[in-house]
This record gives sequence, structure tokens and C-alpha cells, in this order.
Amino acid sequence: MSQQETLFALVEPVVENEGLELVDLEYKKEGKRWMLRVFIDGPEGISHDECVRVTRALEPVLEEEDPIPHGFILEVSSPGLDRPLKRDRDFERAKGKKVEIKTFAPLLDKKKTLRGTLLGFADKDLRLELEDGSTINIPRDQVAKARLHFEF
Repeated sequence: MSQQETLFALVEPVVENEGLELVDLEYKKEGKRWMLRVFIDGPEGISHDECVRVTRALEPVLEEEDPIPHGFILEVSSPGLDRPLKRDRDFERAKGKKVEIKTFAPLLDKKKTLRGTLLGFADKDLRLELEDGSTINIPRDQVAKARLHFEF
């Protein structure tokens, strides 16, 4: 099991026990510091108090299990308006919404970034209606990143 999977397995039950959803987590070095960022969401969005509550619930679990062999900073926050789409439930919730898909290799007109409305998804493909009205199937194994897309 990778470190990312180990962290996810430790963090997700704690977040769910608080009645919230673990959207994503990042563990990476920034400058001289290691950061563990936990992105949570709920039906009504996320408040500062919920972030504090989850932080307090996570700290003893992470200390007891000790999955990270050195010091790190724990940060709990909302995923933001452009939340990442990674799991089936994320894609299900995003159906009919504007998304941005970045692929590992160019697909359409040598583009690696495609924007449009997510029409649906299956185990192997995402179906996207592009801004020009055409549609494209994007193999899920070619998706490097997927996010909700908002224009201001």
C-alpha cells in the first residue's frame, strides 16, 4: 500500500465519523516543511468550525498510528469551487456541470486540457460535451486531473 493509500485509509473514517466527506488529500514537501492537506466537504459546504473539529479528531489518530516518519503540518480545508474529481461519486455529482479535464497525452486538436459539460461516465470513459457542442469520450486512464470548472 502506498503512503497516499495508507493516509487515505486512516483519514477517511475520521472525516466520515464527523458526518463529512473526504474529497482529497495531499502529502508533499514545500520548502523545508512537509504538508498534509486534507480536503473535506459536506452537504452545506464547509465551515471553519468543521475544519477545526476534523483537525482535532485527526491529530490523535495520526499521532497514534504514526504513518509519517517525520514532522509535518496538518491543514484541513474545503476543496474550493474547483474541487477535484477523482472517484465515481465525484463524477456522478458533477454530471451536467462544467468541468476541466487534463490528460496525460494530447487528445483533440493536440490539446491536453479540455473544458465542457460532463454528460456521463463509465468505468473506462468520461463523456464530455465541449464548448462547441461536439462530444468526446475521454478514456479514464488518460485523465491526469479533473476538476469542476467555474468562470467568473
